Amino acid sequence: MATIKDVARAAQVSTSTVSHVLNKTRFVSPEITLRVEQVIKDLHYAPSALARSLKVKETRTLGMLVTSSANPFFAEVVQGVEQRCFEQGYSLALCNTQGDKSRLNSNMEMLLQKRVDGIILMCTQLELGAGIFDRYPNVPLVLADWGPQDMAADIIQDGGQLGGQLATEHLVSLGHRHIGCITGPVGQRAADERLAGFKTAMSQAGLTVRNEWICEGDFELAGGNSAMSALLSLPERPSAVFIANDMMAMGALRALADANVAVPEQMSIVGYDNIELAHYLVPALTSVEQPKAGMGALAVDTLLTRIKNPDSPRCVLTLTPELVIRDSSQALTKP
Repeated sequence: MATIKDVARAAQVSTSTVSHVLNKTRFVSPEITLRVEQVIKDLHYAPSALARSLKVKETRTLGMLVTSSANPFFAEVVQGVEQRCFEQGYSLALCNTQGDKSRLNSNMEMLLQKRVDGIILMCTQLELGAGIFDRYPNVPLVLADWGPQDMAADIIQDGGQLGGQLATEHLVSLGHRHIGCITGPVGQRAADERLAGFKTAMSQAGLTVRNEWICEGDFELAGGNSAMSALLSLPERPSAVFIANDMMAMGALRALADANVAVPEQMSIVGYDNIELAHYLVPALTSVEQPKAGMGALAVDTLLTRIKNPDSPRCVLTLTPELVIRDSSQALTKP
């Protein structure tokens, strides 16, 4: 691999002249510039990003930790992050934690040792290990909706309570009075807020929240499947169910199909996140939209602002959810 010294030797100039040509930091005559550029091309020389980062004290690389980039919701947010990084001239180092705390800590250490300029966190069931930032107290951080809320970091968050309320109000407007809810893991902010929105809408409609119709899930396919199976095993079933994310809604649809319960004729369901797959399910899933690509882009913009203004006040931005009505919910056809 060619070095800057090889380029300078072949072009018969100093290494500082090559550096000025590359970085346009000083005037170099057109003749010498053309000669250096031709040698760079002939030798396939690529400047060292590491050397540049040591000199200017930035790597133009952002790190991101997600529970699993294979999950469609996370994947769509990551796509927004990556696109915005590209537009801003940054690289993205993506790490999957797979729900493992030790893996999260290891990935965090790796990103910090590589001197990424900042980190976006988007992790569900995990909490950061104690003292993980003690040796790096000034690293800029943004939480993209998922993560510990007590960290000294900027936050981009979903308006989960409003979203849960919108989903439930939709079912109430269709004439449903017996409405259940499949929640995310109790204690997680996203799960708790969406459940709170469900309960608010039920209360405002004068409807009873039946505890046996509230089942805890895990935000994954299997959790939605088992939670819906539990609801279907009850002597009396709800006529509609709000499900706290689309992954669980897909698992619930499988359980309903296995039990020969028609959706929406025998049970209406509403999901949350409006992942791209929601449009292609049968029936197409009514869901609460989170602007996932927008969330990713906003997380990058917020992180870059933090990098440039490290002492500015903490920023908490809340996105506004919207209901997308499709085929999985319909008006109640019987009392």
